[in-house]
Amino acid sequence: MSSQQKTYFALDAEMFGNIIDVLKDLGYTVYGPTERDGAIVYDVLDSAEQIARGLYDEQSPGRYKLVKKNDKRYFGYVVGPQSPKYVLYPPQHLLFKVRKDGKTFIPQSDGKKIAIVGLRPCDLKAIEILDNVLLKGPYKESVYEALRKDAVFIAVNCVEPGNNCFCTSMNTGPFAQSGYDICITEFLTDRSHVFILDVMTNRGAEVVNRLGCRNATAEELDAVSRLMEEAKNKVRKRLNTENLKDDLYKNIEHPNWNEVGNRCLACGNCTLVCPTCFCSSVFDKSSLSMDVAERWGLWDSCFSIDYSYIHGGSIRQSIMSRYRQWLMHKLATWVDQFGTFGCVGCGRCITWCPVGIDITEEANRVRG
Repeated sequence: MSSQQKTYFALDAEMFGNIIDVLKDLGYTVYGPTERDGAIVYDVLDSAEQIARGLYDEQSPGRYKLVKKNDKRYFGYVVGPQSPKYVLYPPQHLLFKVRKDGKTFIPQSDGKKIAIVGLRPCDLKAIEILDNVLLKGPYKESVYEALRKDAVFIAVNCVEPGNNCFCTSMNTGPFAQSGYDICITEFLTDRSHVFILDVMTNRGAEVVNRLGCRNATAEELDAVSRLMEEAKNKVRKRLNTENLKDDLYKNIEHPNWNEVGNRCLACGNCTLVCPTCFCSSVFDKSSLSMDVAERWGLWDSCFSIDYSYIHGGSIRQSIMSRYRQWLMHKLATWVDQFGTFGCVGCGRCITWCPVGIDITEEANRVRG
């Protein structure tokens, strides 16, 4: 971080709530991290008081626990079970409605603008990947497009990566490189509690100009640079991505597929928490009076045996074949389809797997 290249701003912690107020004044519905049911999830924020302060998360394969510490840090945790996909691409969304009189209703954008506060660098990369998948093909996902269009992203650099994070292997973190309007680094010492703001877009500048920030000092920028370098060295989990796609293709019949298939429950947790999984299906429903019919979009999972159902039955009968399909798509065939990995190294699938299956370990084993 160099103060000679651009201007960075500093916001004292007691003024952090102004960010939420400014975004609301600009007409945004603000989403941010809150505590619910023992986890950090995204919800609508009316004020910064709803952000649970002093919370840290302990994560390991198949384990997640929030721990309260005696400090005032806003963003001591990393990622919870929800990603920004929950906000931008809701699990259930109305596609169209038809009435018996022949009138059809297709949802249109109501002009709602959203802002998401607290995005992590890996999630910014996930949004970039979803943009590529849902917006740049011949058929655009209209719901995602409408919510994504005017969205503002306030990112937070990870100064304390989690045990299941492997963002450095995927070149997605622990500090943000692109995709944000404002990026925050929280800097807490015995003497001060301050946020250093990096502004990337005009939308971000509009917010910062209303906050009354001061310019960050050289001392603060040096301290943040040290934090970011230390954070990079704290990421312990690794996945070697060199020749990964080709190595996986060569080992499509590796015996380890059967071993992991015996452990996998096919519960679909990994696909629900993954910030890039986009599998979906549709279902229709009618009113009891039979005068209105609706079609809804619904998240689905490749771990469901019915997801690959075609005439004659499912083409992936075994759990092993479904797990292999998922991992191969994330780390191999996604590259062929979209030119990038489908994994951002957030580690959610490791944390929220009931039996603690680790995608990095399985990929490494299959490679031999």
